[in-house]
Amino acid sequence: MQTKEKNSSAVPGPAMRLVEKKATLSRRGFIKGSGLASIGITVTGAATLLGNPADAYARGFTTLGTDAGKVLLVMARDIFPHDKIAEKYYLQAVEPYDAAAAKDQKLRRLLLDGIVLLNASAQKIYKKNYINIPLEIDRVVVLKNIEASPFFQKIRGDLVTGLYNNKAVFTQLGYEGSSWEKGGYVHRGFDDIDWV
Repeated sequence: MQTKEKNSSAVPGPAMRLVEKKATLSRRGFIKGSGLASIGITVTGAATLLGNPADAYARGFTTLGTDAGKVLLVMARDIFPHDKIAEKYYLQAVEPYDAAAAKDQKLRRLLLDGIVLLNASAQKIYKKNYINIPLEIDRVVVLKNIEASPFFQKIRGDLVTGLYNNKAVFTQLGYEGSSWEKGGYVHRGFDDIDWV
């Protein structure tokens, strides 16, 4: 085990910033602080205005179709759930499937047949299609049921890079990027993230 004296030869770098671990502004605080409450205006969530956000996001799926887009979007969030990551980042991870499916019939068939398999599994267990199952915990049961399928393995494998290689998601997860050129994380707050 090395001591601090032995580590003093590490390349000096700027101190790592500390990530705030809890929200500092609530919805009520935002409304109160913005002055909207004093003039009688309330803030309505986007989900209320749009219905289901997955519906609005999935409309861009022209090759696979809107229904397939919704399934892929909900599936992405169920496989890698992060409450603080906006839906648009999950969409950015799954929307390339639509363009790729337009050029690759084998991929198109894998995705569409996989969604059929997913819905069949959901019907068998809950008598509903996958996206109509209201609770995430129940949808995860369906996903575990098809976990060995090539469809599930393809989606899960692609999401690792599609979601986590998005630099806009890095800060939301507490990842501050490469540190080797700054001397590493050991003396720069390597343990300041709380989601691991």
